[in-house]
Amino acid sequence: MLTTILATIIVLGILVFAHELGHFLLAKRVGVGVVTFSLGFGPRILGKKMGETYYQISAVPLGGYVKLVGENPEEEVKEEDRSRSFSFQPVWKRALIIGAGPFFNFFLAAVLFSLVNLFLGIPSSPTSRIGEVSPGFPADEAGLRKGDLVLSIDGEEVSQWEDLFRIIRSSQGKELLLKVKRDDKTLDIKVTPKLTIQKNIFGEEVKTFLIGVTPADEIVLKKVNPFVAIGTGFLQTWNGIKLTIWGIVKLIQRVIPAKEIGSPIMIAKMAGEQAKKGILSLALFTAIISINLGIINLFPIPILDGGHFLINLFPIPILDGGHFLFLALEAVLRRPISIKKMEIAQQVGLVFIILLMLFAIRNDVMRYFFQ
Repeated sequence: MLTTILATIIVLGILVFAHELGHFLLAKRVGVGVVTFSLGFGPRILGKKMGETYYQISAVPLGGYVKLVGENPEEEVKEEDRSRSFSFQPVWKRALIIGAGPFFNFFLAAVLFSLVNLFLGIPSSPTSRIGEVSPGFPADEAGLRKGDLVLSIDGEEVSQWEDLFRIIRSSQGKELLLKVKRDDKTLDIKVTPKLTIQKNIFGEEVKTFLIGVTPADEIVLKKVNPFVAIGTGFLQTWNGIKLTIWGIVKLIQRVIPAKEIGSPIMIAKMAGEQAKKGILSLALFTAIISINLGIINLFPIPILDGGHFLINLFPIPILDGGHFLFLALEAVLRRPISIKKMEIAQQVGLVFIILLMLFAIRNDVMRYFFQ
């Protein structure tokens, strides 16, 4: 329990800090004043003012915020502070400040992936060692066992699970000869893959040939030079962005059922599980969640307050996409959106966020306490 709590606080703290640091640095860079930089929200626990900015840690560790000078369009700004006021900046400057939060989440993911690649190696496919054998499938009938290491298939050497999976999947049901190492013995085992309907990562049913085995929990880490490690880290981030977007599309299309949506309960549980596996797993988990946070923040849900909530599998600051929506309308119409219209949009967006949060919490309560 303690591990789960500490892991959750660490993961959320890193994600929120990176997101708000993006807003903070870009605001400073383009000359906008920053009144408050807060990790967490609600009552202040401790803080210190340095320069014009008050840096603080607040009681509710589910997010954070950066308060800018003149962030609220209705806020009265002194004449001498107008040049440093967010509301008086051109659209492109405000867009840069808003976009810096999600960008820093993507950058954090790339940094974490790169550090893992640099110091530990690039995680590759699991080895060709068998983890579990499904009863009644061809592998079970042929005599394959948990712990068997597949050396080759029909004379083709295999060392990674993706090689084994590729050969079996493309076999078209033809009998295969597997050379297997079991303890100190090397065995030849014949097995005929079976055409099976399976669900992919998006829940779609696909037909494929299987023998009924899963990989053992053995990941090979390949040592590479710094340039390859960093380049691969950014590529892993880009692939994560594409996969996350595709997953959201599948959720909207209802290919992925809505019951898969999770709440803070899920992120805490997953953080605890990854922490128990070690720093490598926790770092990779944090990178993935950071990508999710960056993408979801770009959703054009018009809530412009400064607080943060936790929804789905990730902490979700009140969405930067809402800012982008109003900035885009302002750029097209060449005039700011009226305060009244923004207030109505905010209220609608807030209702949506609260309902989604309640739905996600309901899913996790059913998933973890009533199964």
